[in-house]
Parts: sequence; structure tokens; C-alpha cells
Amino acid sequence: MRWTSLLAIYVLFWSFTVFLVLPFGVRTTHEAGGEVVAGQAESAPHEFDIVRLAVRVTILSTLLFALFVANYSYGWVTPEMLNLFKSHRPE
Repeated sequence: MRWTSLLAIYVLFWSFTVFLVLPFGVRTTHEAGGEVVAGQAESAPHEFDIVRLAVRVTILSTLLFALFVANYSYGWVTPEMLNLFKSHRPE
């Protein structure tokens, strides 16, 4: 596989992992005992640390990407294994 394809796939893994990691570790303003500003929901996040989020996302996406590349190289799971409708495929 070419390096440009690997880079594009890694970017996809990273962007999907953002949405996977985003809800974890978030404390609301109400839970943190912070002051609720007028017009702000009590469920709003207390603090948003983008650096911590980026580190978590990078670690998880790198692990998932490494599993993807290993599967691509060694063929642990192939498309034929995931085909549930083999009898409906014309031959």
C-alpha cells in the first residue's frame, strides 16, 4: 500500500476517533461545582482541554490504525469472512 493511502486512512481513523473519545472524561459545570452563567445549560462542559483530547485521540487512533495495517498485512479478517450473504451472490 502506498504511503499516501496509509496517510489518508490514518486521517480517517483520527477523525472518527475524535467522536469516539469526545464524550469520555467530560465533567459538567454542575458536577464540577462551577458557576453557571446566565444562558448556559447546567450540562455544559466545565472545561474543554483540547490538548488532552488530541493526545487521547492520537494514542487510540494510532493503536486502531496499527491493528488495521497488521490485518491488511497478515490477512486475519478478509472480506470473504465478513460476507454474510454468500448464497445470494451470483457466480
